[in-house]
Amino acid sequence: MPETVVVTGALGGSGSWIVDDLRNEYEVVAVDLTLPERMDVDGVDFRSVDLTEQGPAWETILDADPTAVVHFGNIPHEADHAGGDVYENNATSTFHTLEAAGRAGADVVWASSETVYGTHWPEPELPERFPVDEDHPPRPWNGYETSKLAGEAAAERVVNAFDVSVASIRPSWIQYPGRYEITPIREAFDLESAGRFGNFWSYVDIRDVVSLVRAALETDFEGHEVFNAFAGDNFLGVDTATAVEAGYGGLPDDCDLTGEESAYSTAKAESTLGWEATHSWKTAESESVDGPEFV
Repeated sequence: MPETVVVTGALGGSGSWIVDDLRNEYEVVAVDLTLPERMDVDGVDFRSVDLTEQGPAWETILDADPTAVVHFGNIPHEADHAGGDVYENNATSTFHTLEAAGRAGADVVWASSETVYGTHWPEPELPERFPVDEDHPPRPWNGYETSKLAGEAAAERVVNAFDVSVASIRPSWIQYPGRYEITPIREAFDLESAGRFGNFWSYVDIRDVVSLVRAALETDFEGHEVFNAFAGDNFLGVDTATAVEAGYGGLPDDCDLTGEESAYSTAKAESTLGWEATHSWKTAESESVDGPEFV
């Protein structure tokens, strides 16, 4: 009998792709606030659950008896929400989800964010070093970023209390094949007029996020580990250090960037999980790839 995985945020941009991938090998309990119009999806049991409510969150996860929980069910930004509401929703739902997973003996993979490094500052600053790795000090600015750090703290609590592992993934700006939102930014970029860009023109393709989730699910490791999730290149098509220097007026003293490589390191995911990003904007911008049919 296939193992069971609970996926939260199952109708969201990332969650739906994760459900669509995992359902081929796992029984998936797909959790979101609402149910899809199409419910007859092989390998998927859809559930409408408010994860900020401890009782329903615990009941759903414990009754599923999963081997793993993939938690992508957060408000993804503050663009149309008050910061306090975003923090309260994300921190509470993540705590309840991870806590229930721990009590169920299920390993966890969940979506933290690149923004914990300080990408949303009104006047973004240079990091201490390039490339930025998972050991770089966080610099949260708003409620969303702070909620992600709260989630990482919850992950530490869960691995301390229960015999499970937790992978906190820090994805960059997630892009979808054939509809990359970075395209107009790239096309308008000019070194002579470059300004500061909070994540140093980084991104990641949804298919690489999905493959990282799968790698984290299928690799044995202990405790709580944080993994960056970034494409291997920037999305400008120019040297990364040159773009940063043009936009920021300088570089940190500790700078080891070559060519168009990402300003963020994924070496830890490569060494621990055997994962690396395989998709680049150079082909993915114009690709025609069918997404999940149930959203």
